[in-house]
Amino acid sequence: MAAMALTSTASSAGVPVTQADDRWSFAVIYVAAFLVMLPIALVAQSLMLKWRPWFPGAESEKSLIGGVKAAVSSFMSLLI
Repeated sequence: MAAMALTSTASSAGVPVTQADDRWSFAVIYVAAFLVMLPIALVAQSLMLKWRPWFPGAESEKSLIGGVKAAVSSFMSLLI
């Protein structure tokens, strides 16, 4: 089943994209974002600094869920 190429029309160059390619690209973006944001948050937290305003989109949010939604939408818009 791993050898089957399921194609998607979401490719910008017109070349079919397999689900394995989509999973790989998502994993790379997720791990890269995690490895960038985690050390920043850990260092800031250890220095007792407010680190949430450092990331885009979370400046004016009052709740954690609202801040996360705003930050994720801002971060994902930078990837496109």
